[in-house]
Amino acid sequence: MKIDDLADEFTRVEDSVVAVMPLIPEDKLYWKPFQSKNHLRIYSCGELVSHSMGTIEAACNGILNNFWDDPFEWTLPEQLSAPATVVSHLLEVEETRKHAFASFTDDSCLLKSVATPAHGLVSLIELLLKTLLRAMHFQSQAVVVLKVLSGISPSGFII
Repeated sequence: MKIDDLADEFTRVEDSVVAVMPLIPEDKLYWKPFQSKNHLRIYSCGELVSHSMGTIEAACNGILNNFWDDPFEWTLPEQLSAPATVVSHLLEVEETRKHAFASFTDDSCLLKSVATPAHGLVSLIELLLKTLLRAMHFQSQAVVVLKVLSGISPSGFII
């Protein structure tokens, strides 16, 4: 796989999340149909979008700075209380991701290993593909929640 192809896939995820955000009514950003301590955890659109972008942010901060912590402190509903603030944060995550990708000098860089706290040594390609899949997973869930909330099916998604 080539760096540019992988970067394009990340851009698609980021762009589609930014495109979906204006469709989420502000009062429904963190709405959940129910909450239960004894059953399946239910996430809101806002939480799922934050998880999607947080996955990308954590991986790219790890690559750039060896800082692997989940960025949950600055993705809390109190910090990202409206769709516009979420979009602003998403654009910051996109810049971080672009900076990480700019650090790769050529496609062979993807074969280099990095030490991660959770999985030990992994190749960059493995780390980035897992990150992309996880981000897409959360993004897809957010779109399903949006459909349930409002009946809106954003273009480009089949649900």
